[in-house]
Amino acid sequence: MITHIKGKLIEKNPTYVVVETAGLGYLLHISLNTYSKISDDELVFLYTHLSVKEDSHTLFGFVDKIEREIFRLLISVSGVGPSIARTMLSSMTTDEIQQAIASENVGVIKSVKGIGVKTAQRVLIDLKDKILKTYNIDEVSASVNNTNKNEALSALEVLGFVKKQAEKVIDKILLEDNTLSVEALIKKALKNL
Repeated sequence: MITHIKGKLIEKNPTYVVVETAGLGYLLHISLNTYSKISDDELVFLYTHLSVKEDSHTLFGFVDKIEREIFRLLISVSGVGPSIARTMLSSMTTDEIQQAIASENVGVIKSVKGIGVKTAQRVLIDLKDKILKTYNIDEVSASVNNTNKNEALSALEVLGFVKKQAEKVIDKILLEDNTLSVEALIKKALKNL
């Protein structure tokens, strides 16, 4: 129903953010991974998932599509609700979750608070084949970022900056916001070099 939200960041906490758009304030529940990647800029863009239950409508926010897709896969497993899925996304990166499922590592999945042995095994059985499609999402966004990163690096080299130093700065910027255009990436990098 609601696929993403773009607006003014009103409040930011480790478990939720409030984003104002068109005069309305939306409370979005987030993972610690998303929290760490949201900059304190006024304008924020988050992918969303609306969880509808009998007694509540809860909006979850994600900094990238891959995190939202993994969240959706996790809540499709019997015994894994939105709060456990969010806990898993808070305690592990999306790469770690994908690796654990792909390699059938029950111990890693079971280490998440709220997940027992049976649920961990169910996650692996239900998601092993499905997790492969999330790798494709990651590759698509990574190739766009790599193109922007490479173009920005080339431009900074032409301007006389050392490649290794420029690459460190650009990597740090992309960790904070991987949706930046080449121009925005160069501008931010110039401020930090």
